[in-house]
Amino acid sequence: MTGPRILFLGGTGVLSSACARELADTDAELTVLTRGRDSRRPVPENVRTLHADVRDDRAVRAALGDETFDVVVNFIGYHPDDITADVARFNGRTGQYVFISTASVYARPAPRLPVDEGAARRAGDFDYPRLKLECEETLERAYRREGFPAAIVRPAHVYDEQVLPLLAGWTVIDRWRRSRPAVVHGDGTSLWNLMHARDFARALTGVLGDDRITGSSLHITSDEVLSWDTIHRTLARAAGVEPLLVHRSSEDIGREIDWMGPVLTEDFRHSLVYDNSRLKALLPRFGPEIPFRRGAAEILGWYDADPARCRTDEALDAAFERLAGV
Repeated sequence: MTGPRILFLGGTGVLSSACARELADTDAELTVLTRGRDSRRPVPENVRTLHADVRDDRAVRAALGDETFDVVVNFIGYHPDDITADVARFNGRTGQYVFISTASVYARPAPRLPVDEGAARRAGDFDYPRLKLECEETLERAYRREGFPAAIVRPAHVYDEQVLPLLAGWTVIDRWRRSRPAVVHGDGTSLWNLMHARDFARALTGVLGDDRITGSSLHITSDEVLSWDTIHRTLARAAGVEPLLVHRSSEDIGREIDWMGPVLTEDFRHSLVYDNSRLKALLPRFGPEIPFRRGAAEILGWYDADPARCRTDEALDAAFERLAGV
């Protein structure tokens, strides 16, 4: 007896590649639909791969033919038009459609903590969560009006060994190794959630096809609560350096680095702690296995293994110098 037929829209990103690896050695019949570009995260050899741009409806329909799936997971939907197209493509062709959204759709500051799946959603002016929220609303209408078998999964901040979970990326590590300070927004005490992609993958693959999530939303986030100062210090320890920190307001940073402004003022500066009770009820044996101190060591190991990966941004470095006042 064969396992479930699962389709991933996307398969080479941080989340989707980890989930593909998690399913690769199971009895699931996994198909990954990607654009076919080279990636640092290749699809496992025993996973079927199809190539098409998901925003080219004709190409997608040609690639999939009349196939049906038990579960379709969309990792790369960022605009409500993407969801409208998928509803038209997959209505009647899948038993469950899972949209990977973001926990950034919740109102900031949160009216109450911890945030559960029923908390108020409001995305403000930051385009990424605003469009993800519009995607959710489009999908919810399809479920209510057409019975489209939709489920919404909300991760928070997911990383793997190739992702430094800081907006300035490797530039921060490079500055520390030159004995220069990194700039942290606020006073560094706001609380944040980081989850390793392998832990996310274990949870997501555990609920795929579960009828209890259809028609609803689900958090997949870590129980490890970290301040931004702790995140920086943990990375500094993994890099073998002193964590030199200078604190500046989100607004001040945004004036120096304009693209950081909306991310910091509307998202990162607010404390977020998530209620994972529903996930634990669905998967009683699940628990994240990779604390950030271990994840940070993996990140530094991956970067330090190849100097070509250690790219700094000169404009960011100069902006940090100005903000640090040195």
